[in-house]
Amino acid sequence: MTSLERELKTAYTTGKVVLGSKSTIKLLKLGKVRLVVVAANADPTIKSDIQRYAQFSNTPILTFNGTSLELGALLGKPFPVQALAVLDPGESHIMELVEEAKVGG
Repeated sequence: MTSLERELKTAYTTGKVVLGSKSTIKLLKLGKVRLVVVAANADPTIKSDIQRYAQFSNTPILTFNGTSLELGALLGKPFPVQALAVLDPGESHIMELVEEAKVGG
């Protein structure tokens, strides 16, 4: 399990995470999102919408290196999850991964 997978699970169980691309985009428009995670195989239209609104609200985006089905399964859901919004990271250290990505990238 990668550190992103571990921290995503922790954020999902201890913080506030909203699943789904429509909800994620809606919350991005309202400026309530701390971080967006997008599945590697997410629809290109959805990815571009998320990137556009994340840029307006200065919200970081992490790409989950797996399919939307794998992202859903990671969170215990029987359906694909193309995107999710982290509103409160809870006890996870997921925001530190964003900082590492900035430094490393």
